[in-house]
Order: sequence, then structure tokens, then C-alpha cells
Amino acid sequence: MKSLPEIFDGFSDARKEGFLKVKELKESGKNVVGIFCTYTPKELIIAADAIAVGLCGTSEDPIPAAEKELPRNLCPLIKSSYGFALTDQCPYTYFSDLLVGETTCDGKKKMYELLGDMKPMHIMQLPQNYNDKESFDMWESEIMKLKERMEEQFGVKITDEKIRAAIRLVNEERKVTKEFYELSLLNPPPLKGLDMQKTLEGIKFKFERTQIIDELKALTKKVKSEYEAGHRPVPEDAPRILVTGCPLGGVADKVIKAVEDSGGVVVCYENCGGVKSNERLVDESKDPYEAIAEKYISIPCSVMSPNDDRMELLSEMVEKYNIDGVVEIILQACHTYNVETIEVKKRVNGKHGLPYLCLETDYSKSDTGQILTRIGAFIEMMG
Repeated sequence: MKSLPEIFDGFSDARKEGFLKVKELKESGKNVVGIFCTYTPKELIIAADAIAVGLCGTSEDPIPAAEKELPRNLCPLIKSSYGFALTDQCPYTYFSDLLVGETTCDGKKKMYELLGDMKPMHIMQLPQNYNDKESFDMWESEIMKLKERMEEQFGVKITDEKIRAAIRLVNEERKVTKEFYELSLLNPPPLKGLDMQKTLEGIKFKFERTQIIDELKALTKKVKSEYEAGHRPVPEDAPRILVTGCPLGGVADKVIKAVEDSGGVVVCYENCGGVKSNERLVDESKDPYEAIAEKYISIPCSVMSPNDDRMELLSEMVEKYNIDGVVEIILQACHTYNVETIEVKKRVNGKHGLPYLCLETDYSKSDTGQILTRIGAFIEMMG
């Protein structure tokens, strides 16, 4: 088996390698569904015998093209995603037979209208409250509408047997993903936060779910084995950092690397690709569509109001992972997460008595030095 650095780099390269794989799958007759958010029920896509590909842009390269049509003071994730679609630079968008989006933030909602002129687009009306029956009933009906849309467009029938099998498969993937990132409960952690992030991000661009499960199980076993043999990539006194806030795809290198170059280690990601979307499973004992609705509407994104569950999840993770400090990442013009920073700061400083740092950034490299300086001072303060 390859060395750990080679394995982590392999997950990091999965996005590029996936370009050829999705082309092969498309040529073999597979339908491709492009998605933008963790609210999209992957189980439905799998049950429709299609593959899901993530379309959120993580590069600044297509942003200038997007800004010819979109406001400059818009979230870089939206501008990057739209720019890739506009310029045909992203094979995932190009090969998608259907795009699925949810009415999360205002910027994404309006982007979906524009994308609908390029590709078949299905929009799920996401309730803004996860705590009342009316919201739940609305969301369950939206899930049924997506099911019907895929059945009609792809000429398939999503049977009860298929949806239950898909639920079991994705639940198993969540379990092994959780086992992997919970390796960082150890002190010192057996892997660096940047390697963890490479893996969590790379999973999105592997399309065989059983392969993902097998690879994660093998990786977790290897990390444990090397740790037990004395491999310690992180010093025992490294401050343990929790990262929260916006999706990390386009800013991971400059933020997480700065934390770890400054002597800290990221041991927990509360963001979309980490704890937030993987902690809760779909209840396999219930009606499958009711259970899917319960799981997905419970994701505590900042678009929800009120969003008390996010604060409770943060507290749980702070205590569980023995956190020394919290870094929140805000993408420029992401108003929902930006407004919530005051509550996060109160929770971290007040309830837990821990230091908190908020970084507002975008996909450019222009603030790399400034971020390194601020994070360096933050880590030094804890030391």
C-alpha cells in the first residue's frame, strides 16, 4: 500500500481524475446529476441509478468571466460555480443531465435561474426552519417532487427496494467517513488537518460508493496502525483547532496550511463537508422518504432561522474534540454566515472560554500573507 502522504495526495487529485471517470460513466449510459449543496438527497440520485457530482466552484480562474454577468460583490463560490458553467471549463457541469439546487442563500437562488438557461434545472424549495411540522411537510413534498422529476427525465422507477438500498449504502459511507475524521480525537492526532481535508474533499469526486467505503476503511486502518507503531506527525502540544463557517473548497490551502505552519492542528471541521452533514444518519426503520426528509432538513446551515442547532453542534464538538481555539471562515458576501459570527463568538468565548478568530476571505491569494500573520498571532496567543 502507498505511504500516507501519497494516499492523501491521491484524494486531493480525485477532482481531476474524476473528469475522465465521469466521461467514461457518461459514455457507458449513466445519467449525471450536478449538485451544489449538502441538502440534496444523494440517496434519491443513487436509487435513480444516476451519479451525483459536486459543482461548487473552488477556483478563482473562472470568476472574471462570471463577473461579466454577476455582481462583483458576490460570494466567490457562486461566481466560481457560475463561471465554470458559463465558460464550459468544468467537465462535471458539461456532462450533467440535470442540475439540482435548493433555495438556500439569495445568491444561489438567482444563479439557478441563470443556469436554467444552460441546463435542465430542478430547484428544491428549502424551508428556512427545521423545527415545525409545516416546514417538514413542505420539505418531504419537495423530496417527492425530485423523485418524480428524475423518474420522468431518466425513464426509471425508484422502487422502495432501491431507495432503501441507497439509504443503507450512504449511511455506511457516512459511518466510515465519521470513523476517519474521529481519528483526530486522539491526542496528539494521528494526521494533520490538511490531510483530513484533502480526503473529505476528495470523496466528493469518487463515484463508486462501495469503493469510497473500502478506501476509507483501509485508510483509517493504516493511519491507526502507523500511529500505534509510533508515527506522530503532530506534536503533542499543538493547539487543537476547530474550523467552522463557509465551505472550505477554495480557501483550504491558505487557511488550514497557515494554522498548521503556525504550530496548530485542525482536528475538527464543522463545515458542510465534515461534521455538519455526516453526524446524523437516515433512520432505516422509518418510511424512507420521511426519514430522508428528517435527516436533510436537520442540517444546521446558517440559512436556517433560528439556527440554534448549529450552536449546540459547535458546543458538542468543542467538548468532544478537546478544542483549544475556534477559527471561523467567512467567504466574502456570505451574509448568513457573517451575521451568525456574533453568536458563534459569544458561544466560543462565553460558554467555553476559548479564543475565537473570524477570517473573511475569497478565492484570491492576495490576502495569504495577512491570513498567515493573523493566524500566527492567534496560535501564539494560545501557546
